[in-house]
Amino acid sequence: MPSRLSDLRVVDPVLTELALGYSNEAFVADALFPIVPVQKEAGKVPKFGKEAFKTYRTERAIGADPNRISPEGRGLVEFQCTEHAIEYPVDHREAEEDIFDAQQYATDVIMEVIFLRREKACADLAQDPNNYPAGNKIVLSGTSQFTDYSNSDPIGVIDDAKAAIRAAIGREPNTMLMGYSTYQALKHHPQLLDRIKYSMKGIVTSQLMQDIFEIEKIVVGKSLYAAETGEFYDLWQDNIILAYVSPKRNKRSPSFGYTFRKKGNPLIYTYDAPHGLVSYVLGVDNLAEKIVGPDAGYLIQDTNA
Repeated sequence: MPSRLSDLRVVDPVLTELALGYSNEAFVADALFPIVPVQKEAGKVPKFGKEAFKTYRTERAIGADPNRISPEGRGLVEFQCTEHAIEYPVDHREAEEDIFDAQQYATDVIMEVIFLRREKACADLAQDPNNYPAGNKIVLSGTSQFTDYSNSDPIGVIDDAKAAIRAAIGREPNTMLMGYSTYQALKHHPQLLDRIKYSMKGIVTSQLMQDIFEIEKIVVGKSLYAAETGEFYDLWQDNIILAYVSPKRNKRSPSFGYTFRKKGNPLIYTYDAPHGLVSYVLGVDNLAEKIVGPDAGYLIQDTNA
């Protein structure tokens, strides 16, 4: 008889396929930390120098040597994937009704737990001011907070943040992520309402904000998590993160952040309890969330009073 869990459990290809295709629109971590598959659980990736953003002279005269890029000194950023595992029991009486539906439900619950953990890890990273250079963060207070509709200047604050990123990496940010409470404050802000007063919608949506702030992609973090006391809290608080995120999703492309995930993950295993009355659906994910280009991000904290 097998004595170890690793001997008992087997990968379920159908449930794993369901897990790989799982999505929840409430989770927005991918906007700042797109997933990059990696072969090994640990490694190093380049910390990109400004040469990746520079414009170079490329024309060559007849008989002349080709132009050459002189790479700047660029360090390495280490990552270490961590395995996360959670299982869900399926009673044999439930399975007798429809084993696939019971296991599919278990897979959905497992993936929700795994995705929520990753969302919180990314939110904690992106909202930590210690992860940003001194010139790439600001804390709003008093009349500068967006809930002060008479005095605050959200468009000016965003423009300053865009300019700081542009000065640091030579490109403007293409992504903005804001907390739900920040979004609620901005959608009612007179400065933004004035910009869309001739719009048919008459309300400020995240899509209209993309035009107002001239940002390619704006997402709102609406996810909640429950503390041990049972109270719910916003994962994404009254903050805004602006960032340049590479559309290539390649660990060699300069970007604010990445999620390094070991290839093949997440995986779904199934195994039976020794007594046979309960089977388990086990979800495993192996990944590391990492800010690899802090100069490509800007943090605006405490947007609301």
